[in-house]
Amino acid sequence: MKKLLIVDDHADIRRLVRLTLEFEEVEVREAADGPQALDILKEWRPNAVLVDLMMPGMDGLTLCRKLRDQPSTCGIPVVFLTARGHAQDREAGMQAGASAYLVKPFSPLQLIQELDRAALGAT
Repeated sequence: MKKLLIVDDHADIRRLVRLTLEFEEVEVREAADGPQALDILKEWRPNAVLVDLMMPGMDGLTLCRKLRDQPSTCGIPVVFLTARGHAQDREAGMQAGASAYLVKPFSPLQLIQELDRAALGAT
């Protein structure tokens, strides 16, 4: 079974992503912020991490850079799912090490396709 960590400070977005993946045979865990995500990643290795860009305390760019800097998490694909859709935001996300960048509101099919490309489709 594939594994996905959703990191978003909005519970409704986490729930929507979980429902989107309901029939995809994906084990989903959730974190409300970057520090909680880092704690989860100490014990659990997902196939991909879906991250919001704008979160209190630690933004998604900082979280992505931290994941890239740690040997234990540097290979985990990071997919941004954010309301920030400007070209400079997308560029900043990719420079931080993201594998993909999706803008809210998102198409459920597009989310599944991007996650498949990033890692969930890999065996």
